[in-house]
Amino acid sequence: MAEGDPTPLGYVRTPTADPAELSFSGARPLLAGQAAGLPLTAADIVPLRALEGLRVRWPQAGGAGAAGTAGATEALQTVHALAAAGVPVHADDAPAWVKEADPDLAALLASWAPGPRERSVRSVADLRREEHSLRLRRHASRASATTGGATPKVSVVMSSKRPGLLASALAQIARQRHAEVELVLGLHGVPASHEDVRRAVAGFPLPLTVVEADEATPFGQVLHEAAARASGDDIAKWDDDDWYSPEHLSDLLMARAYSGADIVGTAAEFFYLEPLNVTVRRTDYTSEIWSDHVAGGTIFLAREKYQEIGGFEGVSRGVDAQLLKTAHAAGARIYRTQGLGYVLRRSVAAGHTWQLPLAHFLRVSTNQWRGFRPSRILETP
Repeated sequence: MAEGDPTPLGYVRTPTADPAELSFSGARPLLAGQAAGLPLTAADIVPLRALEGLRVRWPQAGGAGAAGTAGATEALQTVHALAAAGVPVHADDAPAWVKEADPDLAALLASWAPGPRERSVRSVADLRREEHSLRLRRHASRASATTGGATPKVSVVMSSKRPGLLASALAQIARQRHAEVELVLGLHGVPASHEDVRRAVAGFPLPLTVVEADEATPFGQVLHEAAARASGDDIAKWDDDDWYSPEHLSDLLMARAYSGADIVGTAAEFFYLEPLNVTVRRTDYTSEIWSDHVAGGTIFLAREKYQEIGGFEGVSRGVDAQLLKTAHAAGARIYRTQGLGYVLRRSVAAGHTWQLPLAHFLRVSTNQWRGFRPSRILETP
């Protein structure tokens, strides 16, 4: 992506301005009444961030099909650019020429619209708005992708000492879309002959490499030994007890493409507090920003960059934080994208290398729900 192109950088979760309109004067777009040139730039997006959304008023058809509509190409180009930037654009219905040119976009624009709401960081309406924003970004990314390009090969690296969780973890890895995936599994004090391991591995349809380590081996060393066996272009850290959307990896690939970052990861936003059967959402970690911190279970970087940094260190705790700290000190650029497709599981503090009491997550939460209540982006049944 060229410097200055619109991206989701600076996305605002809680809007402070009413919805506005995208209209056209000939082939020239009017963004909330302000004329803009084409192609749109990142500077054109900044004044739109506070808006709840932009309703598209399409150019009127002047003849048969898109070819007879003045400004049709420019209108679609504008909407795609706004979608790439995550601006919540919507339209009640699209004219026939739009449905012919981009039927998926037409359906997507009609799937969400602003409604009556109270502006608050606790608003679930804002969550629905951000889900729509992410779907727009995905569509624009795929629409602009060069056809015939190689599918990215990603090596998922995971260490586990909990064989009972492997079936769920491997099933989530297997359902990843828009990426070629292999798994390098580090068994930490668990033999490959364990019944739960054999059952999970037997049903896994993707390339799999198993690395065994005894219980005394530090957690970071297990991860590093697993990463050393990776053959993909990129390495994705994966935690066996968390939940990931089917487009988790492709969302990270997309975030790297529009940010140009060395390391990308998500915000730590949704947590399932298992002993309490409560889901909480925290929004104090802003997303779509440059940062020195991302959720450890979502660290994503090129394999060459991983090797250049030195990889995971042979420590038992703080493994993810140490990698990020080392990378940041070495000048690596770290980008934190949205966390809608990731849910961290929290049991008692003693069961995690990141030890915080459950009360901490209740205290910092923006929303709390009874039961398992992820974002719709997770695509749970």
